[in-house]
Amino acid sequence: MSDERPERWTQANVYPDMWIDPGDDPRNSDGPSPDGELATLQEYLADYRLTLRMKCDGLDAEQLARRSVPPSTMSLLGLLRHLAEVERDWRGWIGEPLPKLYGKGGDFDAVAADPGMVEAAYADLAREQAATDAALAEHPDLGERLGKDRIAVRELMVHRIEEYARHCGHADLLRECIDGRVGQ
Repeated sequence: MSDERPERWTQANVYPDMWIDPGDDPRNSDGPSPDGELATLQEYLADYRLTLRMKCDGLDAEQLARRSVPPSTMSLLGLLRHLAEVERDWRGWIGEPLPKLYGKGGDFDAVAADPGMVEAAYADLAREQAATDAALAEHPDLGERLGKDRIAVRELMVHRIEEYARHCGHADLLRECIDGRVGQ
């Protein structure tokens, strides 16, 4: 790992500690917040998913595959693959377990600076998100309990938000190490 540290940078003009001005942030809306608990949870999940994609925007395969600090194998590309894997796992909580996409530990350990791998990771993530969303759309009652462990839909939704939120924090630090872009 190089000792060179990138200078911190931002595209924001209004708040220099943010990486994009609030008026340009696609996660901000001028309208009222959603009505109801389910709609609120879905909006938070959508915003965290978008945040992850924004943290990866503009980076090439080498930058996306760049590891954090030893002994960690974490990278932005690894996070994309990991979240595809956990979306798939969550469907297993609802019904029958599905086989791993990348094998044991392959979401992080098998990452390479390969444009094809990057393209596949984005496609895998989009497909697995859509499949999990579709499976949960069949269960709009947040109190309904699903799967062999009888997990409540509400708990599963909150767990999904927590997983993305935690990894968006990792993505903030990974991105800043890559090119100095600050978090928000």
